[in-house]
Order: sequence, then structure tokens, then C-alpha cells
Amino acid sequence: MRARTFTRPALAATALVLALGLAACGDDDPEDEASDNSSTASETTEDPTATGTESESDAGGATECEYVSDGTASDVELPPATPTTSGEVEVSIETTIGQFDLTLDGDRTPCTTNSMVSLVEQGFYDGTTCHRMTVSQGFQVLQCGDPTGTGSGGPGYTIPAEYDGTETYPAGTLAMARAQDPDSGGSQFFICFGDTALGPEYTVFGTADQETVDAIAEAAEAGVTPVMGPEDGTPNTEITFETATLD
Repeated sequence: MRARTFTRPALAATALVLALGLAACGDDDPEDEASDNSSTASETTEDPTATGTESESDAGGATECEYVSDGTASDVELPPATPTTSGEVEVSIETTIGQFDLTLDGDRTPCTTNSMVSLVEQGFYDGTTCHRMTVSQGFQVLQCGDPTGTGSGGPGYTIPAEYDGTETYPAGTLAMARAQDPDSGGSQFFICFGDTALGPEYTVFGTADQETVDAIAEAAEAGVTPVMGPEDGTPNTEITFETATLD
């Protein structure tokens, strides 16, 4: 399975590879496929002809989401095609560095939010480790959500991209990791703990509160074990999700 990655617009040669477990923020970096073999925030790239898309149903205009199998074995149930939540959705994650409090935007990103709600309800994130952190100035992210801890894992399906080109990534941003295909997001996501320079190519589906940002920033002071570069690798402070719940 291809890892998820990020590419820094100003430094494409040093693009971050955020794979589904042990690589980067945002599954595979759409702009840096060459570094896909390392863990990053993206999951397997799907056939472009079979990508999921968000659409309005013919009956009633309710949002319908298409979740596409990525061909890997998984015990995870697909999320319902019709989102079960809307508006702001609160998620709390007990971690080894404190509680992460996240607010998902179910109106702006109904399919992404619906998927995360489903995964949380199934206990998917419990016991998973955040596998990648970048600590360079202007590019500070923590990538989590890979059950394998390698940067290449996911839930067994992909979800449609939900970005419109206006996205920015200030501290506190919660966004999906992905592979080169925009519709290749899965379970990996990243949290920006500092203002981060990324192109508007990643679905921003919520925010992390200031306490969460501060906890990650404090953990980042211990640095990383380099994987993609001297400031991009495995956090030296282990960050593991103990339990994730909906509030």
C-alpha cells in the first residue's frame, strides 16, 4: 500500500511523505511520489476511474458519500453512505501525552467527518500510534491514524476529497493525509501544531483545541528520529492513542 505524503510548495524536493501509519501527514504526498516508500500520511492510490465523490441524492437532496474498497483485507465496516451527523462533531482522544480534543466540521466535510465518526465508533483508532512528525520552521505537523504504525496502513477503503482550493493550514488545523490521488484518503490524518505551508490539496475537516496543540508542541521539543529528513521522522516522544470517543 502506498504511503501518504505532503509536499511543501516552496520545497518540492523535500516534500513530506505522510503515509498511513509511519510516514507523513496526508497519506501520500500528491507531489512527491518518489518518496512514497517511506511512511507518510497517504493510503493506497486508487484507480482514478473508481474514486469516491460527494453527490446529492435524487430523493430529498441528502448528501451521499461513496467509499471505495482499496483492495486490502480489513475487518472495518464501511461508513454509511448517508452521513449520520452534521454540524460540529466533538471527538476526544486519550493519548500518552494528554487528551486531544478535536472538532469535526460535518457541514463542510460531511463524508470525511462521517468516516471518522464511524471509525471512532468501531474503536479503530484505539491503540494506534502517531508515526510521523515534522519539526521544521513553518512546517510542523503530527500524523496519526495508521493502525500498522508504518505509514502505509488504513481502514480498507478510501474516501472522497473535500477541498475547494481555499484551504490554509494554521496551527490547530485537522486535515486528511492522502496519496497522489486526491480521493485516496482513509484513516490517516494530521494535526498542525504550528503554522504550516502546504498547498490547498488536503481536506481540512476540523480543528484541534489549543491544549492539544500545546501538548504536541511540547512533545515536539524532544525532536524526531529522522526518516524523511533531519526534521521529519518518528517522534522521539511516543504518542499513542489509548481511546477515542465521540462527545
